[in-house]
Amino acid sequence: MTNSPHASQVADAARGNVVDRFAPPWLKPYARLARWDRPIGWQLLLLPCWWSAVLASGAANAPLPNLWHCLLFFIGAVAMRGAGCTYNDIVDRDLDAGVARTRSRPIPSGQVSVIKAKIFLLLQAFVGLLVLLAFNPFTILLGFCSLGVVAAYPFMKRITDWPQSVLGLAFSWGALMGWAAWFGSLSVAPVLLYAGGVAWTIGYDTIYALQDKEDDAIVGVRSTARLFGDRAPLYVGFFYAGAVALFAAALLFAQAGPLAYIGLAAGAAQLGWQVARIDLDDGALQLRLFKSNWPFGLIFLAGLLLDGLLGAAGT
Repeated sequence: MTNSPHASQVADAARGNVVDRFAPPWLKPYARLARWDRPIGWQLLLLPCWWSAVLASGAANAPLPNLWHCLLFFIGAVAMRGAGCTYNDIVDRDLDAGVARTRSRPIPSGQVSVIKAKIFLLLQAFVGLLVLLAFNPFTILLGFCSLGVVAAYPFMKRITDWPQSVLGLAFSWGALMGWAAWFGSLSVAPVLLYAGGVAWTIGYDTIYALQDKEDDAIVGVRSTARLFGDRAPLYVGFFYAGAVALFAAALLFAQAGPLAYIGLAAGAAQLGWQVARIDLDDGALQLRLFKSNWPFGLIFLAGLLLDGLLGAAGT
């Protein structure tokens, strides 16, 4: 690693990640701005899309979800998560400069100018627009409806102790999109899946925010981690339990079979493990627990997929 500012790593990115190893020098600051060195963000954005797509196909007695839709959701999740992070870093550049974990990010560290960041934001948003236009008209309209929540999120940490709830509204939107892409409409099942996703996001992002609670207190950033204080594990457990209950209700309304519930139960055990492991003074552990929500999501997804295959085989 050189001393060039364009080679500088971000403090909270894993060493040896794909960006550090393979991206050309000119691309690295932009890749870090879009968080391509930290895939957990787009993974958590993608999971509700795939859950919803599989839940919809199961409700339609199809063995598999629409794989073209699943690919579009993947591309859209990467593009829009990158655009969201870029937008967030533009808005938060002064706050990020005052937090140890974030002051090495491309904008506050001077690797990318604000003007170039805005251009990069537009390019990523354009990719997201192309993806959205590939769906049916109802899904396109639904996708545009999410933009207000996305735009509001970076400002919420300044005015409410519950910015994680607004993040949940944005990051769980895919729970509506997957169903809408299949049916061209919504019903109770995807709405319940969406509500569960919001509760799940509040839980996992509270764990994530525990890393910054001291610095956030200094610079005036508000969060559920600061609001809950020493009782954060209890509240995370409450929101995780609520998420599981809402997911189960979504399965009920979608008339899912037993394997979907088994997958959810296995996922619930993983969430319980997270809560039991929370250590308020161990930032590295908090980050690992946060990232372990990707395996949780895959466990739930596997149950949905197996249930769809079994259900289709039995008809």
